[in-house]
Amino acid sequence: MNGLHLSAEFHGCTGEPTWLTDAQRLHAGCVQVVRAAGLQAVGAVFHPFPASATGQPGGVTGVVLLAESHLALHTWPELAAVTLDVYVCNRSGDHSAQARQVMAALERLFQPARVEQRAVMRGAIAAGSGPG
Repeated sequence: MNGLHLSAEFHGCTGEPTWLTDAQRLHAGCVQVVRAAGLQAVGAVFHPFPASATGQPGGVTGVVLLAESHLALHTWPELAAVTLDVYVCNRSGDHSAQARQVMAALERLFQPARVEQRAVMRGAIAAGSGPG
């Protein structure tokens, strides 16, 4: 249960625009990013949203399930924005560096002009405590 939870908002993304709208491409890119960080993808679902009535392309919501927990994101192409959530549990080892690597790789991919990011240590386990 103990782990690192990173969340971020990317604003003014100037990377390749299809990263914000192409669910298949984003799916493949996210799975590649988590594998490159040394995390284990065990499943993924990415859903494209339809274009708006004004013709604006729809965004994508997606999640990569990890043996270590998850990567979730949602894109807003009309705002050139992305929200991200990376959580890794540290039960079998400290995966914090890999979580930070995933976040950094996604920042390079989307190339935001401005980033708001938070890090929270979750589920601190007291010394000597355990199930039972």
